[in-house]
Amino acid sequence: MVAEVEVVKKISCGNREIVIAKGDITTIECDAVVNPANSLMFMGGGVAGALRRVAGKEVEEEARKHAPVPVGEAIATGAGKLEPRIKIIIHAPTMERPAMRTTTSKVRKAATAALALAAEKDIECLAFPAMGAGVGGLNAKDSLAAMLEALDEHWKSANTPKRVIFVAYNDRDLRQFLDVIERSRMTSCKDS
Repeated sequence: MVAEVEVVKKISCGNREIVIAKGDITTIECDAVVNPANSLMFMGGGVAGALRRVAGKEVEEEARKHAPVPVGEAIATGAGKLEPRIKIIIHAPTMERPAMRTTTSKVRKAATAALALAAEKDIECLAFPAMGAGVGGLNAKDSLAAMLEALDEHWKSANTPKRVIFVAYNDRDLRQFLDVIERSRMTSCKDS
């Protein structure tokens, strides 16, 4: 039995919302989820592997048609068997090749690209895992800090997505997410 996603904290940001949740991102109900991909679009391990197992191999086949996708760009595919709960998967590379180490700079670039593509596609709800964590070598705290920097910058010039959900997979990651969000000072929220 797959654990459902549990909402742990909500933060209002004007007419937008940041949500911290825990669970399996493949079970979420949200317009789009982000796959912290590699540039070659192989969906082998981590979140990518989980998405491929649940959504179906056709998602990876569709993504591979766009490869290579550089870090700092993103592409969208259908969500396969995750539809209609999830409409699209946004593949945003955090590394060039599978199972590479990554950096917070690359995670920030990937999150920026994912947010821009979500806004372009008029996505209202976007769910992120801890990008670059796991095989990428970052901890959840550094991952979320980089993603929040990208979101803060994005929301200064765009209003969508209106709901951004950061999904921690386990208790350790959740504690790190909560620590980062408590200390976060999103300047884009002050003017909302």
